[in-house]
Formats: sequence, C-alpha cells, structure tokens
Amino acid sequence: MSRSELEPPLSSHRIVVGIDGSDCSARALDWAVHEAVRRGAVLDVVSAWMFPMAIGYSFTSTVESVRQSAQKLVDASITHVTDVAPDVVVRGEICEKAPTLALIEASVGADLLVVGSRGMGGFLGLLLGSVSQSCVRHASCPVVVIR
Repeated sequence: MSRSELEPPLSSHRIVVGIDGSDCSARALDWAVHEAVRRGAVLDVVSAWMFPMAIGYSFTSTVESVRQSAQKLVDASITHVTDVAPDVVVRGEICEKAPTLALIEASVGADLLVVGSRGMGGFLGLLLGSVSQSCVRHASCPVVVIR
C-alpha cells in the first residue's frame, strides 16, 4: 500500500496564520483554528524572524538559538491546534525573513490569511501594527485581522 493511500487527502482550502508569541497572535491562532474547522481547511502556522532583531523571542547571541525559539513557538502552536481541533490538518513553518514578506509569500494560493492586530514589536499606541497593515495591503488573499 502506498503512503498516499494511508493518508487522507488534504483539503483544497488553506488558511495561513502568522504567530509571534504575542497575545494578539494567540487570539489569531484560535480564530484561525475555528475557521479551519468550519471550512474543513488545512491550517498553515507561520512564524518569521530576523537576526539580530528577533522581536517576540528572547534576545540571544546566536542565530541558532533564535531559530530554535521560533521552532518551539511553532511546535507549541501545532500542539495547541491538535489539542483543540484534532481533525484539522496543521502544518508549521519558520522563516528567516521579515514577517511581512514571509506572510505575504505564504498567502499565495491561500483562501485566507489571519494575523493579530499588533505583534511583539512596534509602538504601543498603534491600533494596527505595521505587519498586519502591510498584509492587508499586499496579501494574495483576503486577510482577517484579530484584535
């Protein structure tokens, strides 16, 4: 029996959610999980980082430790999804690039991009963060911004 016969086919629907460890991104993940259940969609969890500016992760002295922190965040998010919605197919990705660029690239071919209104960086007075604002303007699919 081939591997493809053992695995159920992936949904033709795909939702991308950006995470960075902030409260807003945790709420965005929860919203995206419920939407993936509703649509029967695959959920792609994306975390992006740049070194030495690793906003949302503990400041460390090596690229590898920042990459490991990003991987732990994605792994914890995948565990959360499988705990609350075991039928949702969830995949994770970490990207060493600007979060805006990573999410816009991930939005290609997606049905929906979900982001938090404010992430770990930036100015506290902004109602809409620079990453979410850029995603709204440049994503290849509809964007939901979670407050």
